[in-house]
Amino acid sequence: MKILLNAVGSHGDVLPFVGLGRELRLRGHRPHLFANAAYATLASVVGLDFSATGTVEDIDKLRKDRNATAPMDGMALLAKGVLQSVVQTYPLLEQAYEPGDTIVVGTSLAWAARLLCEKKAATGVVVHLAPSLLRSEHMAPSFGPLGHLAWAPKGLKRWAYALMDRRFLDPLFTQPLNQIRTGLGLAPVQRSFNTWMHEADLVLGLFPEWFAPRQPDWPSPMQYSDFPLYDHGDHAEMPDAVRKFLSDGERPILITAGTANASSDAFFADSIAACRKIGRRGIVVTQDARQLPANLPDGFAHFQYVPFRALLPKVAALIHHGGIGTTSQALLAGIPQLIRPMGFDQFDNALRTVSLGVAQQILPRRYGANRAAKTLKALLTDTDTQARCRTVARSMASNDGVKQACDAILALGQVHRVTPDSA
Repeated sequence: MKILLNAVGSHGDVLPFVGLGRELRLRGHRPHLFANAAYATLASVVGLDFSATGTVEDIDKLRKDRNATAPMDGMALLAKGVLQSVVQTYPLLEQAYEPGDTIVVGTSLAWAARLLCEKKAATGVVVHLAPSLLRSEHMAPSFGPLGHLAWAPKGLKRWAYALMDRRFLDPLFTQPLNQIRTGLGLAPVQRSFNTWMHEADLVLGLFPEWFAPRQPDWPSPMQYSDFPLYDHGDHAEMPDAVRKFLSDGERPILITAGTANASSDAFFADSIAACRKIGRRGIVVTQDARQLPANLPDGFAHFQYVPFRALLPKVAALIHHGGIGTTSQALLAGIPQLIRPMGFDQFDNALRTVSLGVAQQILPRRYGANRAAKTLKALLTDTDTQARCRTVARSMASNDGVKQACDAILALGQVHRVTPDSA
């Protein structure tokens, strides 16, 4: 069976699809990954067919834009990237599609995959790596300091969603999408973020139900898997320099801001200062050293990349941005987390992680060295937090989200074995 995998987003969005592709290939199927050229090496290492849907420069430009995490400017940049990806990706998917023996799998914002499924009546799967885009009038996703709005009446939530669509999402996303749809001979849609993006033969959440309990008004059919804890360094040796640093003293604090931005100078400076205030060493992981102080203090080391599956069990705590991949790896490692969310799904991920009793969050405007130091010290010394970390880690010991997700995708293929081509 041929499986077209379309991943749109950062390294953390693409990596789970590399894991899916690897597993599907091992099972004798023909996965083909469509993602930005920056991720070609990830695909080649595991033997995946790969088609580039954008340039490395596209990713770098977005990552280095200091407006990327600003509420409005960031949303506009995201919309531009998503719609550009649709235009670049659709013809590649169409060329690779084989009627009758193809499943099309896309991330939340891989809208070229959604369009292909509509145009060709193809079997399709929408994959949500995090629950933040699953709207609900019950437990709403969190996009900032207001949290999940559990206190708000359903009518107020409906009004808020409609306002967000009308004022922001429709002009930025839906209207340009409809121009593309017209060119493909498809009817326009309304409210692309409400129902259209979830319209597929299967909606698959790559997170466990204990992390995001099912809501009565979520899309159907929807299945869960465990977290897709695939790391392309899973089987790599820990670099010697990292091993040496770890052996030189007590377990350090790991500090990272993910790969989707290169404008976290203040975050790194404050986090390093917070560690120093409580007398802890630190490892800083970022691909862009320009975000760091010119000279790191004694007791701190910078590395561009370290496989988190190997590193996290050896650190005392993690300070990070709240990306779903980083969050889930820390849950598996059983370490406390200090989260400073910046945008997108990170606020929702942070709040859900805090609710597990294994983390604390500090919102961006309140994040500083003193507050971070106080919070970090509490996380490190609180016995209840440490116990909860161990409990969650034990519950994930047999985690195999990649295999579970592949099982669901292939089961769908058996149900929809014949895929008529309506082109």
